[in-house]
Amino acid sequence: MTEQQPNQLNIEISEEVAEGAYANLAIITHSHAEFVIDFVNVMPGTPKSKVKSRIILTPQHAKRFMKAMTENIHKYEAINGTIKDLEEIELPMNFGGPTAQA
Repeated sequence: MTEQQPNQLNIEISEEVAEGAYANLAIITHSHAEFVIDFVNVMPGTPKSKVKSRIILTPQHAKRFMKAMTENIHKYEAINGTIKDLEEIELPMNFGGPTAQA
């Protein structure tokens, strides 16, 4: 049996949560007490999209999350090169889907 360190956090994840949910849009709102991040999967040609996941953070945790994301993006780019912003990428108009024919 291994002894757990006093400051070590034991985190478990269910199979359902471990599968994750794909999102290509994040909508961020806030009040004086919290930040709310809604993750949405928007599909081309679909008039309605559903929120796949909602995360609610205190302002302090939102700032820590922002710093952690910034650090991880820097690490990623150091290995894989600069991530281009969507405005810098030319997307095909069909988004990889079937081409409409008359």
